Amino acid sequence: MNKIKKLLILFLSALIFSSCVDQGASKKSDKGELRIAATSMATVYIMEKLNVDLVAVPDSKIDKMPERYKDVPKVGMAMTPDVEKLKQLNSDYVFSPVSLISDLLPKYKASGLDYGFLNLNNIEGMYKSIKDLGDLLNRKKEAKELVDDYNKFIKEYKEKHKDKKAPKVLILMGLPGSYVVATENSYVGSLVELAGAENVYAGTDQQFITINTEDMLKKDPDIILRTAHALPEEVMEMFKKDFAENDIWKHFRAVKENEVYDLDYKKFGMSAKFNYKEALDDLEKIFYKNDKSTKGKSNGGEVIDEKK
Repeated sequence: MNKIKKLLILFLSALIFSSCVDQGASKKSDKGELRIAATSMATVYIMEKLNVDLVAVPDSKIDKMPERYKDVPKVGMAMTPDVEKLKQLNSDYVFSPVSLISDLLPKYKASGLDYGFLNLNNIEGMYKSIKDLGDLLNRKKEAKELVDDYNKFIKEYKEKHKDKKAPKVLILMGLPGSYVVATENSYVGSLVELAGAENVYAGTDQQFITINTEDMLKKDPDIILRTAHALPEEVMEMFKKDFAENDIWKHFRAVKENEVYDLDYKKFGMSAKFNYKEALDDLEKIFYKNDKSTKGKSNGGEVIDEKK
């Protein structure tokens, strides 16, 4: 128990834990391991990579559940997990993305659950969380392999793009019936920044901000990216309708030059995932298409590559 308490102190920079760790430390599975619940698919994928068994997983109609967890009890959607079921499953720790902390923290505290919130707002945060989880869950070897692969990739990627001209980008994150602007502090914004582009709404400490279209027009973005917070098909139809019917969009240079792209929700959602390399590849085809033999275009919520 003391060891876990000490570990938790070290993890606060990447994971936010409950202070009530003694109860979780005393509840072990037959294998002597902690009973772990993951309430989002991004968290599930991390646990799979770390070779961690789970006692609870989320429902998901979009992301594919790993085979090893197909028979694990479901506890609802990521934004609304069933806390009573989580209690019944006798979870030692319930792990969720930190982007949902304002919604889930009060519920976890009220239910007496021991919890951890992973920083999945960007790739760097994801790998810091992976390292800390490796320490906590006795998966140091698996965590080190993942972190080493990331460090190698990111070093080579930055070197590859260091001298390329950065386009100015406006990122729209859609919800059914509305949309907000994604800053560099959001996951999709961090990918855009890593790919070498300039976010026209950089410089805030928020992940998403509400901006009127008149102000967006003044920013004169080279490229407009559109993605979804949830319900991607519905959101992309909303974007299509708004861009066709709202007169102001036709005045955007990016619209005139056909530089509007719908991003794949599975790669550009709210939380960092291991498909970030594919996401960066999609962005590269958009931002630097004049330097390559491929061209990206908006088509049904995905970036499609079209040979010149």
